[in-house]
Amino acid sequence: MRQFQFRTTDVIKVFVLFLIVALFENCKPSEDEPLIPVIATPVIPTPEPEPIPSTAVEYYGALKVSGNKIVGKEGTPIQLRGMSLFWSQWIGKYYTPETVQWLKMDWRCTIVRAAMAVEEGGYLMNPEMEKQKVFRVVDAAIAEGLYVIIDWHDHHATANVKEAKKFFADMAQKYGDKPNIIYESFNEPLQISWSSMIKPYHQAIIDTIRHWDPDNLIVCGTSTWSQDVDIAANDPLVGTNIAYTLHFYAGTHKQALRDKATNALAKGIALFVTEFGTTDSSGDGIVNQIETATWLAYLDENKISWCNWSIADKVESSAALMPNTSTLGNWPSSSLTLSGQFLRTEIRAKNQKFK
Repeated sequence: MRQFQFRTTDVIKVFVLFLIVALFENCKPSEDEPLIPVIATPVIPTPEPEPIPSTAVEYYGALKVSGNKIVGKEGTPIQLRGMSLFWSQWIGKYYTPETVQWLKMDWRCTIVRAAMAVEEGGYLMNPEMEKQKVFRVVDAAIAEGLYVIIDWHDHHATANVKEAKKFFADMAQKYGDKPNIIYESFNEPLQISWSSMIKPYHQAIIDTIRHWDPDNLIVCGTSTWSQDVDIAANDPLVGTNIAYTLHFYAGTHKQALRDKATNALAKGIALFVTEFGTTDSSGDGIVNQIETATWLAYLDENKISWCNWSIADKVESSAALMPNTSTLGNWPSSSLTLSGQFLRTEIRAKNQKFK
């Protein structure tokens, strides 16, 4: 009789079969244990966080006037805070990209103002030189994502209508497609009639700008050094995206001027403080921090944007810089005056989202 011989491969096959059976028996549920199907949990991807806008213009977008407020792209009221440069023909040395960059990075400004001088050696005498200063500031503001006011810094603009129209036509053609731009058509009219003198001037400039730029904000000066906003509210300008200039110097202009502003707002016009000082109206004297704080609280309450006067090293109390401070930014605290330190602290505290 032939002997039965196990081959190694047969032994392995039997052993593997034994293991499979054993595993199956151990995995079977008992009669008392229900069979629970295994359902795979879907993997939900974590959504990418929305990027936080790093600049004011990215955050707010094109500005509009809605009722008595200036609003951003979402239609909600916004408030800009920043600094005005000094008369361009006298202290134009700070009209530099480095100054603008430092005001954004260190001060956290969301707006700067190019106060282009018109008379006394300004645009009327040197149009190309003064325009180039404005170009430097505007180009730098656009690069940094800041809003920028192009200011016809004049007390007698009604005598210079032709020149103003030419200037604003040039600005609107060059920059009208940029949401950063704000036009200030007449810095501070004197004590002249709003309805018969100032308003017709503004309408002519508005028409000129709108020929090239249908959208960007225009801020219009009011009589008595841009204080009579209540008078302007009684006879408003015709057009869209128009606000009205309110100027104050905290040591001189107090509750009575705030009352005029409140009356103007109640009549439905939007205000913009394109210039204010921490001192009296001379630009000198004590830095009145208490009255300035009262004004700033009022502006916060009413969502009114502002620029402080001024980035300059002039020996006067309203200047933000000490004499001979660098024109390239990187200013240590010792280079700031009391007013400069006060405003830098205020702007940095209120504009924290733009770190």
